[in-house]
This record gives sequence, structure tokens and C-alpha cells, in this order.
Amino acid sequence: MAIIDFKQAVVRLTFDAGLTLDGKVIKKSSTYRNVKQSATGDQLWEIVNILSGFSSRPILAAEKLETGNIQN
Repeated sequence: MAIIDFKQAVVRLTFDAGLTLDGKVIKKSSTYRNVKQSATGDQLWEIVNILSGFSSRPILAAEKLETGNIQN
């Protein structure tokens, strides 16, 4: 049976940076490392709200991205 060995997790925030001349949304993102594997959704939501407060741009998305090694 294969297992996944946790390597790291990050939170990526995507912000609305305005519009292009064509009217498409310009997206800018910031990535924050050293997220614990055990962080709950509520804990991450609280951190996302704090971090997004440092930007004057509206937030479009918040993601938790995990990487790991698959071993047999």
C-alpha cells in the first residue's frame, strides 16, 4: 500500500489587480510558506483574513497547497 509522506504546505492568495484594456481581470498572487499540515480550515481562514488585510487589493481566492512524496 502506498503512502504519502508530507513535504510542505503553502497558502496562496490571489488578488484582483485591476483590468486589462480588454476588460479581463489582472490577477496577482502571494504565497506564504511554513503552513502546518494539521492546520484546520478555520485557522487558515483566520490567517487569510489577516494577511489579506495587508493588501489594498480585493482577494479573489485562497488556496492551501500541499506537496508530498508518494512511497510504496
